[in-house]
Amino acid sequence: MKTPDAARYELAALNQQLDRLLEYVHRLSEENRSLRHSQEQLASERANLLARNEQARSRVEAMIQRLKALENNG
Repeated sequence: MKTPDAARYELAALNQQLDRLLEYVHRLSEENRSLRHSQEQLASERANLLARNEQARSRVEAMIQRLKALENNG
């Protein structure tokens, strides 16, 4: 059977471990939130870049068509 002092020591050690684990969970939660925010920003930026790329592609294709038309007419 444990002595009262040993039980108190064990309980204090468990409380410290629990505090460390709770802090670790908090840090991981904050990191996860930050990473999700970054992921959302990157996804938005990617969508924007894809749209701009498609606009540029359309413009180039239109220029090519105009050049072909000028070549055929000239």
